[in-house]
Amino acid sequence: GGATTVNEHDDNPETAYRHALEILDRQIKRIDAQQDELNQLRQSTQEAISKVEQMMERHAQTSEQATSRWKLFGKRLIARKPIEQILRESSNTQMKRVLSRLDLIAIGIGAIIGTGIFVLTGVAAAENAGPAVIVSFIIAGVVSGLSAFSYSELASMLPISGSAYTYTYATLGEFIAWIIGWDLILEYMVGAATVAVGWSAYVVSFFKDAFNVEFTPKTTQAPVLWDSKNLAFKVNHGAYINMPAIFISLAVTALLVFGIQQASWLNKTVVVIKLVVVMLFIFGACKYVDRSNYHPFVPPREGSSYGAQGVFKGTQRVFFAYIGFDAVSTAAQEARDPQRDLPWGICASLGLCTALYIAVSAVLCGIISYSELKGVASPLTYALEFHKNTKWLRILIELGAICGLTSVILILLMGQPRIFFTMARDGLFPKVLGRLHSRFKTPYVPTLVSGVVCAALAGVLPVDILGDMTS
Repeated sequence: GGATTVNEHDDNPETAYRHALEILDRQIKRIDAQQDELNQLRQSTQEAISKVEQMMERHAQTSEQATSRWKLFGKRLIARKPIEQILRESSNTQMKRVLSRLDLIAIGIGAIIGTGIFVLTGVAAAENAGPAVIVSFIIAGVVSGLSAFSYSELASMLPISGSAYTYTYATLGEFIAWIIGWDLILEYMVGAATVAVGWSAYVVSFFKDAFNVEFTPKTTQAPVLWDSKNLAFKVNHGAYINMPAIFISLAVTALLVFGIQQASWLNKTVVVIKLVVVMLFIFGACKYVDRSNYHPFVPPREGSSYGAQGVFKGTQRVFFAYIGFDAVSTAAQEARDPQRDLPWGICASLGLCTALYIAVSAVLCGIISYSELKGVASPLTYALEFHKNTKWLRILIELGAICGLTSVILILLMGQPRIFFTMARDGLFPKVLGRLHSRFKTPYVPTLVSGVVCAALAGVLPVDILGDMTS
């Protein structure tokens, strides 16, 4: 189309040709305009294609980066810390190496003998196993012994303050190590709070027997109680806060900030005191043993208490009593010869304490019926109240219990911040938790954090809840 013919018989051919040229010129201009539109459309299409290609490229890069990040994250979860690096960190520690083999054994005994023997022995007998709590202690001791052998071997191979956290990091990877680290942190923190509540009960009993001073329940008991039958909390009317438990938690925290050597001196002193007191109870109270109190040795089952099930529930409860031998390994970077002395500290302390636990539980269940111990936070002195001429023995036991529980709080609050410290040095916690005090060379930030949280738990929760949480 678009062709124009000129009638040869037109009267004015020139006019016709001029008209035809104008038509052709308009058509050329129209074609040129259409060509410009096509060029613009082509250019805009090419720009759109370029933008889409850029978006696709950025998306591919983002996807690749995301995949790389996930791969890196996945690799980090299973990444293991080289043993050579752990040994290098252990040898280059800035902490003071001042602890001897005897110090490490004392740390183990100081951590183990505490609430388990002075508090939970009576609770487990009354609510779970009856006189068969002796069997519960034996089972828990055997299981703890197997764990102690593993700790001894690993502590001699990897002498660093991280304890089970570091052992897991070197063998199973970062993610499992992170979980184990939190387990240890909660174990030591809640364990220290449990012992602080027991310490408070013995302080109240000591002042009553020695000075005839009675403290009000408003400031010496938890504001809540646990109903094990209905599995619910109950309000402890007339009680608001446990101030002695808060006091001892904060006092021990302050001592630990000032240095491990000062804490070790205090620990050895109170360990000697409580060993003497435990032996006094065993040999001083055995003459009051009534064999009828051992019958039935395994009481008939009542709900979830007593019977064979009760024995194992008692094992679960008194297993808390053995917590502490692992705390020896947290002092690895402050031991003079950790590879030789750590196994000694772990195994010797556990073996001695197991024998004492069995002896104390046997005597306790012999001098009083297990049913009388329900809800009693200081069972040793309570049992002696039923026998004449035992006032001074009760006072000595209360004094020994106070010293013994103090050392347990000391060791647990010593070990827990060192787990914090090691994890922070590995990048799993904020760096501020990995700082050492410039003068005392102690991990003072995690020590303060642990002490405050422990004091808060001890001030508001009862001993049975805290003990079950720890176990």
